[in-house]
Amino acid sequence: MADKVAVVTGSNKGIGYATVRELYKRGVKYVYLTARDVQRGQKAIENLKQEGWNPLFHQLDVTDKDSVKIFAEHLKQKHGGIDILINNAAISSSNFTETSYEDSVRVIDANYFSILTIQEYIFPILNDSARVINISSDCGHISNLRNKYWISRLTKEDTKQGDVNAFVNWFLDSVKNGTLDQEDFQEMPLLAYRISKIALCALTRVQQKEVGRNISVNSLHPGFVKTDMTKTTGFITIEEASKAPVYLALDVDQSVKGKYFWYDKTEREWADPNQKLHCTYEVIDKCLRELNQA
Repeated sequence: MADKVAVVTGSNKGIGYATVRELYKRGVKYVYLTARDVQRGQKAIENLKQEGWNPLFHQLDVTDKDSVKIFAEHLKQKHGGIDILINNAAISSSNFTETSYEDSVRVIDANYFSILTIQEYIFPILNDSARVINISSDCGHISNLRNKYWISRLTKEDTKQGDVNAFVNWFLDSVKNGTLDQEDFQEMPLLAYRISKIALCALTRVQQKEVGRNISVNSLHPGFVKTDMTKTTGFITIEEASKAPVYLALDVDQSVKGKYFWYDKTEREWADPNQKLHCTYEVIDKCLRELNQA
């Protein structure tokens, strides 16, 4: 483990920041804290150094192809390859209860299409037996959908990237054209975020089938975490939420591939819509109301 190289995207704060710290605690020698904003990233580095850790920093905007390409070239030149990739960078819907086209494009670009860019430039420098963890959500479980056509198309054994792309484009077209049908979805709040995370989980399974070289690719619901994304509401801290991604990065058997995990480190069946593991907005709304009252 002493010479392992790990990358955590979107890690200047929140779950990503705590995950960088936890990887160091567990003995990983080289851990990259990445951030879109250099100043915020360097501030996070300073804070971790004050705690006694020595993370590496590189600017990374996952929605910018040139930024991803430059980072991949740096990793290849500096280390030859990487052993752990935690795709944590993500954004939420700006309005939790309303769905606009512009916001949906923004969310889908950051949470789904960015992963395709990372796949293009960073997957080729993954070392043999590397581990990829895609940070998803309970919003990403297939039970968030009611539309039987898309449930079937996304969960079949031979689902391809093109199927997942078609799914997100169907959603974006529906928003743009005003043809969204609430009967297609379990709940309407956070809809663009839900779609992006369902797509990410489906893509995880596709990536696993195609990546080869004994590389594992798994997705994870990190829990309802107290972060800026949840407007500081939630049930667990970022420190508690960092345990599961590090478990998948270091501890779970390498034979575990293409699976969907819960924040308590248990595996859940992503492709079963009857499990009803979808995000219940009523819970989030209750927490937000209690926070505002406080």
